[in-house]
Amino acid sequence: MSEWKEYAVEELTEPIKDTYNPTGEDDHIYIGLEHIEQEALRLNSLGHSTDVTSNKFKFQANDVLFGKLRPYFRKVVKPKFSGICSTDIWVFRAKEGFSQEFLFYFIANWDFVDTASGGEGGTRMPRADWNFLCKSRWLLPPLPEQKAIAAVLSSLDDKIDLLHRQNKTLEAMGETLFRQWFVEDAQESWIECSVSNFADHAKENVIPQNHADTLFLHYSIPAFDNERRPTFEPGREILSNKFKVLPYSILVSKLNPRTPRIWPICELSNDNSICSTEFQVIKPKSQDLFGFILFLLRSNEATDALIMAASGTSGSHQRVRPEDILNIGIKLPSETLPKKFSDLVMPNIAKMQANLSQIQTLEKLRDTLLPKLLTGEVRVEI
Repeated sequence: MSEWKEYAVEELTEPIKDTYNPTGEDDHIYIGLEHIEQEALRLNSLGHSTDVTSNKFKFQANDVLFGKLRPYFRKVVKPKFSGICSTDIWVFRAKEGFSQEFLFYFIANWDFVDTASGGEGGTRMPRADWNFLCKSRWLLPPLPEQKAIAAVLSSLDDKIDLLHRQNKTLEAMGETLFRQWFVEDAQESWIECSVSNFADHAKENVIPQNHADTLFLHYSIPAFDNERRPTFEPGREILSNKFKVLPYSILVSKLNPRTPRIWPICELSNDNSICSTEFQVIKPKSQDLFGFILFLLRSNEATDALIMAASGTSGSHQRVRPEDILNIGIKLPSETLPKKFSDLVMPNIAKMQANLSQIQTLEKLRDTLLPKLLTGEVRVEI
């Protein structure tokens, strides 16, 4: 590693503050912190400049965006398009002699994130401090090795992105089929039914603290928001009661129905699987109804019904009751059609679950390799 050299961050890059003043007349893609997945290095959605009122920063395609507010969330992305972003996001572009792709992984590395978090200013809303961070020094490889490192990591991210796109396509296919079968052709003479006709509310209570040394697989709201990654936690650290998660059940969040959280559970790898009581465990009366219940709960009609039923003092803390979920209605031409629908979509659901598992494996591999490549513990051939 004799060819590696030490640089201050400000020699590698610095925030670009090209300001955008919204006029309401033009339309640009907008990225706020809410549009960036926590830790996953990807976007979960996009906004538009017509929705913003205050000044923003402009970014170009392949610029690195780093969320400086609560930097320990590791909100880092490299969009392939230009647009505008929140001023709580730093826009980084590599200086001459450094690779833009390498810069992305350098900034996404937990060592950089932890350093940025160490220089936070403010207590309630901590932000990374550029004056602190810019002077930090790092041992970096020469440009050819930077490009080789980025190529290895990019190949993993390309595969992750492909699997995400496959899942979106598979989900859209199921939603379109559901609408064609059960919504667009609905007739007045069809049979009035509800979720309760096809599924039960499973509410087996679990008290994790009574099993202090047991390792539970915990399906929580934060885990769902973090790319549906349940976490392993010992019983002693789980303070409140939970529900037991059952195989081939569907977790439906009571919280904020305007942001639906529908979590399908197929086969379980852990018998000690539990979920937050913010989730309701909806168990189809038979496994061959699973696909039908899943896409019914994901339908726009179901979301609208829960929004109408929600109660609460603010939009961010509204909840529905378990019976509101079970009362979601649907009209059917026959009692056999739901099972026929499930038979058609179950292969796609199984593929989506396999893709999700592979995504999580690839992300773990990437995040394991990343610090090793950036410190020279693992080298790549040039």
